[in-house]
Amino acid sequence: MAGVDTLSPQIESRNDLIEAMERGAKPADQWCIGTEHEKHVFHTNPLRPVAYEGEQGIKALLAGIEKETGWHPFYDGDNPIGLRNNEIAGGISLEPGGQFELSGSPMTDLHGTAAELSEHMRVTKKVAAPLDIHFLGLGVTPLWAVEDIKAMPKSRYGIMTKYMGETGTLGTSMMYRSATVQTNLDFSSEIDMVKKLRVSLALQPVATALFANSPFADGRDTGYLSFRSEIWRNTDDDRTGMLPFVFEPGFGFERYADYALDVPMYFVIRDKKYINVAGESFRDFLDGRLPQLPGEKPTIKDWEDHLSTLFPEVRLKQFLEMRGADMGDEAHVVALSAFWTGLLYDETSLESAWELVKNWTDEDREHLRREVPRLGLDTPFDRSSIFDIAAQAVGIAEAGLVRRNRLNAQGQDETIYLAPLEETIRTGKAPAQRWLEKFHGEWNQSVLPIFKEAEL
Repeated sequence: MAGVDTLSPQIESRNDLIEAMERGAKPADQWCIGTEHEKHVFHTNPLRPVAYEGEQGIKALLAGIEKETGWHPFYDGDNPIGLRNNEIAGGISLEPGGQFELSGSPMTDLHGTAAELSEHMRVTKKVAAPLDIHFLGLGVTPLWAVEDIKAMPKSRYGIMTKYMGETGTLGTSMMYRSATVQTNLDFSSEIDMVKKLRVSLALQPVATALFANSPFADGRDTGYLSFRSEIWRNTDDDRTGMLPFVFEPGFGFERYADYALDVPMYFVIRDKKYINVAGESFRDFLDGRLPQLPGEKPTIKDWEDHLSTLFPEVRLKQFLEMRGADMGDEAHVVALSAFWTGLLYDETSLESAWELVKNWTDEDREHLRREVPRLGLDTPFDRSSIFDIAAQAVGIAEAGLVRRNRLNAQGQDETIYLAPLEETIRTGKAPAQRWLEKFHGEWNQSVLPIFKEAEL
């Protein structure tokens, strides 16, 4: 098998598929918090997206950050497409439209998350300023169409772009125009994973409503509070959604593996090159019947790569990845991790959150996913609206963070990072609603002021 990653063993049985996820389990005293966020990039003189090449391009930005931090570049062919901090496992990568992503290091508490984010923004803005590169904290770029945005030179995105154009109505908008913030959290066992996955899937639309921050696209009011979430509802149904099977009796790692096996593939990596296998079956690959690699069987690395191409509202790998929130300002980036950490990393809070959602049906959860992008916290639910559920969830998260009792140098616990959500609950307005008030008021229905006001 020329070109196969020889450090990754070949898959010998179904148990290998399960073990690839199961080995993420760790005791509670080793749980960490991983925060990832994507920032739109733009020039101001004139106002336009940022290309990869050129003296003021993304490539130059990466080179400047490499010089400033000593992080190590990684490549797609001859093109640097990101940086790694090999010492503490953090990294910078590029999304298809140049969205600049920090994959944060695993942190033991939210104070570490906040400090890491602050330092990342300090360094990134310092390097970016002479290049006239700016960063926007919104879930969807408010002005440019997909065709206005220059693609980054990453082979996997070339494969995905073609496939997305064939499988959903807004898949390329997801790739090139959207930006999210995600929280990655650990589990201790299969039982713990199942409970956390069920709670977080059910509450993901609630998080979408709390963090709704993408009301604009193409220079206009889209009619949605989280247009990013609506984009995802129209992106490749095979690999997105609320995963109703997670709530069925007997769900566990094996059932998730069966789901993943039925999701069409995108690519296989050989000799550091991406082979287009879009639409093919991983089950056929297991049997050595992949047309592009006849007779060849997959490695564990191939399976892990495939798992990374699934995009449900919560993704299971060797941790759980919360995927329902729009990108926002720095405070909202940390607030997302505070919300989920408070809910899932305290046993009392986890049980309280489960009590909140355990009687919801598949129809209830799908109703929320369908309506929240448009209506946000005002989405009708259970003779009221999900505002009440959101308020309870924030309260449960706050209590969980109090019980964690992780203090910073000033003696403050992690509840300080919930402040943006407490403001949303106090006012009843998510960030998108505040932007819309300005858009239909002082901005005279122009999105241009948001490039200044939502700049990071």
